[in-house]
Amino acid sequence: MRKLGLIILAFLLLLTSNMQAQGEKPLNLRKFDRRMFHFGFMLGTNYSTFSLQRKYEPGLTDSVVNMTTKGTVGFNLGVITSLKLLPVLRLRFIPSLSFQERAVIYKFQRFNGFVEEEKHSLKATSLDFPLLLKFRTLRITNFAAYFLAGAQYSYDLSSNQDDDQVPGALMLKTKKHDWQGQIGVGFDFFLQYFKFGFEIKYSHSFKSILFDDDTYLSQPIDRLYNRVWWFSITFEG
Repeated sequence: MRKLGLIILAFLLLLTSNMQAQGEKPLNLRKFDRRMFHFGFMLGTNYSTFSLQRKYEPGLTDSVVNMTTKGTVGFNLGVITSLKLLPVLRLRFIPSLSFQERAVIYKFQRFNGFVEEEKHSLKATSLDFPLLLKFRTLRITNFAAYFLAGAQYSYDLSSNQDDDQVPGALMLKTKKHDWQGQIGVGFDFFLQYFKFGFEIKYSHSFKSILFDDDTYLSQPIDRLYNRVWWFSITFEG
């Protein structure tokens, strides 16, 4: 939450400084905001990790000393469709393909007193379908700022939900389907031939994505959520 507050503060400071620096500049793409639909594409990186809630059940989870999560940087790309609802409100649909990797690290207390660490990484190749409301300021010459809010459905093409467990090489399993809430901020820059944008978004699962198959890996976990930071650039014509 503190990180989100700092990002919003930086966003407002940049908005203020840009407004003051605009001056008299030629207006690019004069008819851009008159059109009902706009199309474009998005490129970006992401930082994905898990939000984990531990379960405490005597006799089942006593051997678990600690569990932590580790995130990794991935990338994503998508196609933008934007519908104008009001001068300051747009509906955006951005079907995307994203590549993510995150891990859960376990520390187990063995009978001899030795603490053993196990790291279980999960890679995801996801089809993402975010539907977002974009609240944008009016243009200040060739600049505008905006806020995003909405939801996203994700389908993990590489989910191990249906894979068979192999004795001696058990996997932590996650579900194929995921629904996430999403918020973000961004900037639009109207260039001579297209509109360029930069945005930061945060998404978090609504429901646990843990596929509980009663192994020693899933038993200590009560809930497991996807948590992703998205850093994207957009191009719209």
